[in-house]
Amino acid sequence: MAHVSHKLSNSLEGALAGGGDPATSPLYVFGPFLRLLVVAGIAQITFGASIWLVIVTIALVSAMYRLVMIWITDGSGGSGLSEEEFGGWAVKLNASITFVEYTLTFLVSMAALVTFIADRFPVLNEPFLGLQYRTIVAIGLSILTGWLVNRGPKVAARAFGPATAGVLLLMWAMVLATIIKLGFHLPRLDIQAFRPQYLRFTLAGYVRILAVMTGIEIFANLVAAYEGEPRKKSRLAFQSLLIIMGTTSITMLIVGPAIAQLADPINTEVSVFTQTMDQLLPGPLAWLGTIVGVLVLLSASAASAQGLQNLALGLKLRQYIPAFVGQRNAYEVASIPVWIEVGIVSLCFLALGTHEETYLAIYAAGVFILLSMTGWAATKRLLRQFQDASSSHNILSLVGTVVAAMLTTIATIIIFTERFAEGAWTYFIFLPVLYLIFTYFRRKLGDPSPIEERRGLLFSERRYLPAFGPTSVSLARILVPLDGSEFAERALPMAQLLSESLNGRLTLFSVLQSTGAPRMLPIIHSNLDGDLREHEEYLGKVAAQFEGTGIKTESTIASGLVAGEILSATRRQRIDLLIMSTHGRSGVGRMLVGSVANDVLRQSDAPILLVRPGASASFDKPQFRRLLVTLDGSPAAERVLPYSQALALNFDSEVILLSVAEDQEAEDQLPNLRQYLENVASSFHETGINARTIVTGYRPAVTIVNTAASEAADLVMMATRGRGGRERLFYGSVADRVVKLSRTPIFLVPVRH
Repeated sequence: MAHVSHKLSNSLEGALAGGGDPATSPLYVFGPFLRLLVVAGIAQITFGASIWLVIVTIALVSAMYRLVMIWITDGSGGSGLSEEEFGGWAVKLNASITFVEYTLTFLVSMAALVTFIADRFPVLNEPFLGLQYRTIVAIGLSILTGWLVNRGPKVAARAFGPATAGVLLLMWAMVLATIIKLGFHLPRLDIQAFRPQYLRFTLAGYVRILAVMTGIEIFANLVAAYEGEPRKKSRLAFQSLLIIMGTTSITMLIVGPAIAQLADPINTEVSVFTQTMDQLLPGPLAWLGTIVGVLVLLSASAASAQGLQNLALGLKLRQYIPAFVGQRNAYEVASIPVWIEVGIVSLCFLALGTHEETYLAIYAAGVFILLSMTGWAATKRLLRQFQDASSSHNILSLVGTVVAAMLTTIATIIIFTERFAEGAWTYFIFLPVLYLIFTYFRRKLGDPSPIEERRGLLFSERRYLPAFGPTSVSLARILVPLDGSEFAERALPMAQLLSESLNGRLTLFSVLQSTGAPRMLPIIHSNLDGDLREHEEYLGKVAAQFEGTGIKTESTIASGLVAGEILSATRRQRIDLLIMSTHGRSGVGRMLVGSVANDVLRQSDAPILLVRPGASASFDKPQFRRLLVTLDGSPAAERVLPYSQALALNFDSEVILLSVAEDQEAEDQLPNLRQYLENVASSFHETGINARTIVTGYRPAVTIVNTAASEAADLVMMATRGRGGRERLFYGSVADRVVKLSRTPIFLVPVRH
């Protein structure tokens, strides 16, 4: 049965997955925008200028994010770029703003949702016990949303299934209806809008509709959720961005003038979008549009709550918050942060009401802090690239990025100046307080281990695993050290299998141990004396075994210190894989005594496949039906992944991904380890490889050996310096113990930096 990937395969899927927030923005941004201009009596002059300023900003920021998507493909988007360019303080600032933004997304989406419902049922605007009915509905729906989200992602997905497609269809239906009924009219750009007496209103209108920008970062976060190589992923993500932001921009340019013409912004009982929809669409379609709008706004609220769950899990792992705040419930999600969010949202509704205009400017302010940080981080990166290599393309990219960074920065300043007294001032309290909280707990709890830090990034910043593929590694050049013993020759069947399957070149290598000057002597004719001739004859007999197999074989003799000559030959001949037995004894030179193998293991840059004595008879044919791959969550340990994928694709192997908890008490690690391994498994699934996961045990070496035996693994694969947790899970000593205890062949990938 063909594998079904859970990753995004095309740009439309990505648009539907990430476009709920920006796609709904035209539903609610025009109300406060038009009220400002109509009350001031200058709508005819400034309306078009504000719209066109937004369109230019969308175009420039989208182009800037095209660069971000190319540079940062781990799913962290602008946040990852800011961290790379500005350092650790950007992490805490991003986390602070992200917490505020998730809460504001919930507020704005829920407020717009009850506005849409009240458009059809005006009774919700009536008071009841000192509150409007709409406030009670908003709080009730917020509690229901939090309860559903805290029952796990599957329940949330079923309850809030994707409604973005419906919103896109609604937007295009409005565009077509506008053209059919009113003709094709773009907003008029009146130069007077930029004169001193009107400029304030032009810019104020501009910042009131900038909420349409809030979804751009989402697509940068989604880059690694697509199938394919990094370049393809970034292209698909940008195309998804174009689908959503293109629809939003066209709606603003074509439907915007219709809203200004048909709607009464002074009417606070019905939103301007619903008024326009009722006049442009037939009755049933207008009601259907309301239902679609409600569903997608409810979905956006749920998505923000789920984002806060992941943020809390990540911050817990990175030790920025107390452990209990990020504690998982029975459904393996962090429930406490969602109830905190619902509590804050409910208090805001009680104190400030449920009109989205109240929260829009504050909402946009945080977004533009992040966008401007990304803009200046991108500018810094481009300046560095421009110094290395200047070109007309680099100049255009730099100019466009600088303009985008300036626009987002100016927009941030305008928002804070314009709406400071109306709520923007809260950022000057929330951000420093959250920043200090994160700093305090980081100092109190200490720096996390590398594995905790990495898992924290995967959760809190939606980072994805780095892309890996079989084309990134080669196993075509294989070297087998031999010393004339039967033990050493047990590496030959494995070498033959790999050389035949990979169409590789096999080098048979022997060393005459000597303390003199080292010599490398390829065997091309019989001109050797004494012990060297004995080595030559031996390698000739071994090479004869491969006649008729089609394997390209060569023999090389060296003189010198055994381990040093093996390493020298590996580097000089650019060997991709060393295959050797760990306890070859007797024969000519007793070459592979354990200490020699250990020296090679410690210093080799090439992967090593170790065949244990007793694992198979000399001419048994090995198999690669099951590969046991050990991971601890660290980037170093993941160096084994390209090799395991290459072997699995070539031999149609099943990959078993294994991770081990740090100690017997670390039960809270298990959900994180499982989620991490599932992410890795999905990368294998993309290429049709059958992969499954195991999280078990707490003693790494013993657990690896026992699991290999119980799963009947044909090969254990691991990196020798993947560090994870306080016990440095797969450091060299653990690899040594696995080598000593296991009777399964072991594939080791050395990590030197």
